[in-house]
Amino acid sequence: MAHTPITITGLSKDENSVVNTMLEQISDKLRRNVLRRSYYESKHAVHQVAAILPPAYSNLATTVGWTAKAVDMLVRRCNVDTFTWTGGDLSSLGFDELWSDNALGSEIGQGATASLIHASAFVSTVAGEPGEPDVGIHFFDALDATGIWNARTRRLSAGLVIDERGTSDASTDNGQPIGITLHLPGIVSTCEKVRGIWTQVSRSEHGYGMTLDLLPYRPRTGRAFGSSRISRPMMAIQDMAIRELLRLEGHMDVYSFPEMWMLGADTSIFGDNADPFQVMLGRIKGIPDDEDAVNPRVDVKQFSASSPEPHLAALNAHAKLFAREAGLPDSSLAITQLANPTSAESYDAAQHDLIAEAEGATDDWTPALSRVVARALAMKAGDPELTAAIEPDLRPKWRPAQFLSRSAEADAGMKQLSVLPWLAETSVGLELLGLTDDQARRALAEKQRAEASVRVADLLNTPDATQL
Repeated sequence: MAHTPITITGLSKDENSVVNTMLEQISDKLRRNVLRRSYYESKHAVHQVAAILPPAYSNLATTVGWTAKAVDMLVRRCNVDTFTWTGGDLSSLGFDELWSDNALGSEIGQGATASLIHASAFVSTVAGEPGEPDVGIHFFDALDATGIWNARTRRLSAGLVIDERGTSDASTDNGQPIGITLHLPGIVSTCEKVRGIWTQVSRSEHGYGMTLDLLPYRPRTGRAFGSSRISRPMMAIQDMAIRELLRLEGHMDVYSFPEMWMLGADTSIFGDNADPFQVMLGRIKGIPDDEDAVNPRVDVKQFSASSPEPHLAALNAHAKLFAREAGLPDSSLAITQLANPTSAESYDAAQHDLIAEAEGATDDWTPALSRVVARALAMKAGDPELTAAIEPDLRPKWRPAQFLSRSAEADAGMKQLSVLPWLAETSVGLELLGLTDDQARRALAEKQRAEASVRVADLLNTPDATQL
């Protein structure tokens, strides 16, 4: 649906122009974004089926979840455990509260999923309303957010989030934006449409720069907003697989029954108004001889039922084609039979493409996430200059994309600690051994308490202890 330009009372002419530009961007990409979401949610049904199939099979709405698996298997290898800051202790800046209040462990994963589906996701950092956390970090998909990219600063120069759409079927606003938030450097404006008139409801100025950031997947020169994980080849191959499933359905309904020809008999032997399905189920049919007939004895010829194997082979080929396109191992999609467990080396080799894709995706998302958390901590402290002070040394700690057993991780850590023994006394050394951040903190805290108890005991046992 084409965007109709709007004018918002309270915004300047330039600001209105920026709003309309971004609303037009959302409108232009809406059809493709909805299509990719339907593929991900397995709501896309193929309707262009070969003419040899009865129309009833087109109404089955058959689908497969390959595109969703391509997204989910990648995003499950892109998990943020926490954030690290080499300049000091993040907890002293209120990071623990920020992490829990905004459920960042889950929300970042949701933002990553949106980025993979639509090529881009967006994340805002705003002050909380009464009853909300001090600072809110919110993720949006490309259906409800967009921005204008500045190639020189390598970040957004303007951003827009659709907060509310019309829902009344009788209204011309059905599905259209009726509430938006405009993000400009140092300015956040909320606008609403009431009784057909757009008005700026609130406007806040701040010193934290641009408060909407872009999370792109596979950005490249000339395409800063990235590319969708659900590519056109993936969608085409999935459609081919769905059509093959429909052919398989038709085969199982029609060609799986043995076919018989009867010479010298008519349909009267099955009785009046015989149900064809019941006739097909009749495995043994008694046909009496008729000496007065031209052919006194019925001759029955049987043809074996057709095998569905060609359809299954074609479906298997489509699955392997999709796996190659998505960088997934064949075992994730294709119909395979693994008689024996695969070795660790062969398993890792099958996952190399997916691991490399996950590491590339996290590299693309890291700068924006670092900037978002640094800004949120600055807003929490009420100090705009804190953003620039901590952002260069602030990084998300991504969980390794390659799945390792605890024993393998601990073994690798021991080999590294044998070279640098002093690392064993630090949280980094404990992480190398496979301990989680929480376990590492608890271990170091207990070690400090134990050492403090020993020092106190030593002091009490000294000859001059009575004089203390």
